[in-house]
Amino acid sequence: MHALLVEDDDRMAQALGTALAQRGHTVRRVGRALDALLHLREAEFVLLDLGLPDLDGLELLRRLRTVCDVPLIVVTARCEERDVLQGLRAGADDYVVKPFRMAELMARIDTVRRRSGRRSGRLDADAGRGGGRAVRTGDVEVDPAGRTVTVSGVEVRLTRREFDVLAFLAARPDEVHAREEILDRIWGDAFLGTSRSLDVHVAGIRAKTGRPQLVRTVHGFGYQLGCPAGADPAP
Repeated sequence: MHALLVEDDDRMAQALGTALAQRGHTVRRVGRALDALLHLREAEFVLLDLGLPDLDGLELLRRLRTVCDVPLIVVTARCEERDVLQGLRAGADDYVVKPFRMAELMARIDTVRRRSGRRSGRLDADAGRGGGRAVRTGDVEVDPAGRTVTVSGVEVRLTRREFDVLAFLAARPDEVHAREEILDRIWGDAFLGTSRSLDVHVAGIRAKTGRPQLVRTVHGFGYQLGCPAGADPAP
C-alpha cells in the first residue's frame, strides 16, 4: 500500500512513517494541504492531521472527498465530540485522537482497508442486481451509475459515504433496511463500534438535500428511502 501521510509535526511524522514502513507500506509525507492535493492521486490510503499551517484539515478533507474516495483516517489532537462528528460528516472513515497507541492505529488502518474492500465488492454486486438504475422519489433523483443526486433538477454534493448510504436505500426502495445491514454493506462491519456514524451520515443526507423525509427512520430497526414530495419511489 502507498500511504499519503499529511502531518506537519516532524516527530509524529517520523514515528508514523517508521511504523508504516515496518509493515511493508511505502509512505509519502507532506506537511501542507497544497502538497497533499498535489500527491493525492498516487495514494491508496491517507492519514490526515487537522492542524495544518496553510489550511484547516477539515476543509482539506472536504476537498479531498470531492476528487477521491480512498480510505482515510483522521489523526489529530482535536478531541471534542463536535470535532469528531465534523470529521465523520466530511468523509473520514475513522477518527483517531492523539496521543494514541501505535499498534491500535495500525489495527484501525487494517480494519478500514478491509471494510473498504468488502464495501466496494458488495456495492458492485448490488449494482449488478439492478441497483445501477436511476431512482426517483418526489423531486429527488439518485443515479448510482453517475454517483449524482439531484433535487428539483439541481445537483447536490454528498460525501462518498452519504451517497453510498442513499444509493443503497434507493436500490431497494420498498424495503426497510436494518442498521446492521447498512453498516455491513457500506462500512463492511455490522457491529461497527462507531455505529453512530450511520446516524451522522443520514443527518447529512437530509440536511444537504433539504428533504428531511428522504430517508425515513424506522425506530428501533433502521432506515428506508422516503417520499419527500409525497410521491411513490419509482425507477
